[in-house]
Amino acid sequence: MALRDARVTLAHGGGGKAMRDLIEEVFTSVFQPPGMEDQARLMSQALCAPGARLAFTTDSFVVDPVEFPGGDIGKIAVCGTVNDLAVGGARPLWLSAAFIVEEGCEVDLLRRIVASMQREAEKAGVRIVTGDTKVVGRGSADKVFVTTSGVGVIPAGRDLAAERVRPGDAVLVNGVLGDHGAAILAARGDMALSTDIVSDCQGLGHLMEAVLAAAPNARACRDATRGGLASALNEIAGVAGVGVEIDEDALPLRDEVKGMCEILGLDPLYLANEGTLVLFVPADEAEAALAAMRALPEGRGAVQVGRALDGPPGRVTMRTLFGGSRIVDMLVGEQLPRIC
Repeated sequence: MALRDARVTLAHGGGGKAMRDLIEEVFTSVFQPPGMEDQARLMSQALCAPGARLAFTTDSFVVDPVEFPGGDIGKIAVCGTVNDLAVGGARPLWLSAAFIVEEGCEVDLLRRIVASMQREAEKAGVRIVTGDTKVVGRGSADKVFVTTSGVGVIPAGRDLAAERVRPGDAVLVNGVLGDHGAAILAARGDMALSTDIVSDCQGLGHLMEAVLAAAPNARACRDATRGGLASALNEIAGVAGVGVEIDEDALPLRDEVKGMCEILGLDPLYLANEGTLVLFVPADEAEAALAAMRALPEGRGAVQVGRALDGPPGRVTMRTLFGGSRIVDMLVGEQLPRIC
């Protein structure tokens, strides 16, 4: 073990021996990428399959606090990128991981984050094959920021896109809503709230494969991250040119989340999730899709929450518990900062 420092210093970003020691002992010793070049060289028979397409995505993660009930910034970085690929119908294969580390950050914290990333990558069946590390001065970041990019393969015949949604399609979710946003809000300590809520952060690649096998005509899917269920539905409705109606009594919300929202004046429809997908499927495939989701841990709480309508185009409404209806608009502004 050449790395003797307990905290990151500017020398660890200087390109010399200290930087090499940090990268080798904290990052590459865990991820074990192929070789030590500045790029990963990837080969897969899947890329050669007739009609297959590549999918590519990238995202940056700046969650505060970096460790929270149910996860940490490393877990989100892997799950978030895997999920962005999976909800588009891709089978995630490879990830890159880039770290911006603040001077003074504890090396043990980095080790925990990296270990968390490797665990999630193994669960998802992906490899972290390349990356980068930069160190910035004290106060120029908040402990650590992570950027991940992902590459996956969309098999021939798969075509998930919002414009494919049709009136009458069922709207499904795989489990409870708002847990991540509520967990982060409590973990920040700004409101002096005490709760047992943990983040729903999880990878959804295996779940999507099961759903697409059971419901091969699935129309579109999104992961309901920032902006929550409401923003995901508005995005899809706007592109598809359909209306969407959801039922308030069908929404899977924990009493603790509803209570927190009532105290703070928040709407749980806009709370962030990190392991929840919103899926549109033809009505005659809804039960098969729900059964496939409920057979896996990631989808045990799957329910139908609404349906697509023949207009008004782009409008999302909710049928309330009192039998009325209200518009569910796109999130305006930022309801909860630094949730991913």
